[in-house]
Amino acid sequence: MTMAPGTAPTPRMNLKQLTPKVSAAMGELHAAAALAASEAGVEPELLELIRIRASQLNGCAFCLDLHTKDARAHGESDQRLHTLSAWRETPFFTDRERAALALTEAVTSVQDGHVPDEVYRAACEVWDEPQVAAIIWAAVVINAYNRTAISTRMIPG
Repeated sequence: MTMAPGTAPTPRMNLKQLTPKVSAAMGELHAAAALAASEAGVEPELLELIRIRASQLNGCAFCLDLHTKDARAHGESDQRLHTLSAWRETPFFTDRERAALALTEAVTSVQDGHVPDEVYRAACEVWDEPQVAAIIWAAVVINAYNRTAISTRMIPG
């Protein structure tokens, strides 16, 4: 979205109000994905990193604002949040986090060659199948939320 300097974006519509059943179903999908992650042993802190990284790639200011606050509430450090977009070049992320972030990026950017076999295999080397499934669902859900927030111009804050 290109805007003149100093111009604030204007929301387009209240999607939740206009389509409450769809919004409720999306909330249920989010809750189910979070529960699957919890049951599989995927840490809530990692889910926030997944949500933030996908939101960075999609340019979703609303979700970036929301999930960086949530990550800090879970104890995430400013250093890791500030370097998340360059996670490959830092020593701040574990092998398991790196595999989850690579898979998240591939799911988010499927137009760039789908999810490469090597990315999927790398995730399966450090996560079991229920955990990989949970990571995929977390990436799918945040991508859907990014698209709704961006298309309706939800305002962060």
